[in-house]
Amino acid sequence: MFFHILVVEDDSSIANLIAAALQLRHYEVTVSSRGDEAARIVEGQSFDLVLLDVMLPGMDGYELLEIMKRRQIPVIFVSAKGELSDRVYGLNYGAEDYITKPFEPLELLARVDVVLRRQKPQEEKRRLGDVEVDVSGRTVTLCGERVELTRMEYNLLEFLMSHPNMVFSREKLLDCVWGYDYMGSTRTVDMHIKNLRSKLGLGSYIQTVYKIGYKLTEKAED
Repeated sequence: MFFHILVVEDDSSIANLIAAALQLRHYEVTVSSRGDEAARIVEGQSFDLVLLDVMLPGMDGYELLEIMKRRQIPVIFVSAKGELSDRVYGLNYGAEDYITKPFEPLELLARVDVVLRRQKPQEEKRRLGDVEVDVSGRTVTLCGERVELTRMEYNLLEFLMSHPNMVFSREKLLDCVWGYDYMGSTRTVDMHIKNLRSKLGLGSYIQTVYKIGYKLTEKAED
């Protein structure tokens, strides 16, 4: 599916890093270094998502967020303002997510993918061995028989299947699947991984990466 993303960042090195990461997913990317310029850009073009710094010349990120909300364009803040109060304020103000600098490009991609899927769910089915996931219906079958998963088990499975062969720490999975404000321990991730392996026979697909976390492989591994 085609997606057009606007990156509003006044640090050219960070803007180039974000743009390069997004282009790996074959997203179309437009970059602006000023808030007032970005406001003019969205008047003449359509966007599926905006990655937005908070501190910008011309117009700050919160002013821009108001414009994006009126145009119903989802926003992810990417900011050096990383205190909990900043993140809570940005999310309460209407942002879909809040990423603090410095960030890992793979984490940024993962969070972008989550927001885009939430905004424009795709009607598709994905297969992994004998497991089939109907994304639009949020249903899972094993050898043609439906398997009941909890909401978070399903969210974790879909997230891993959307990012095959990528290694995620338990902390990153908590952030990306459960949300930044989840207060539980990383043992929650282990429990849900165990359940997916057991319910769906995915023990040879969901791999434990020693001292790091987990990854999902597209082919079964011994």
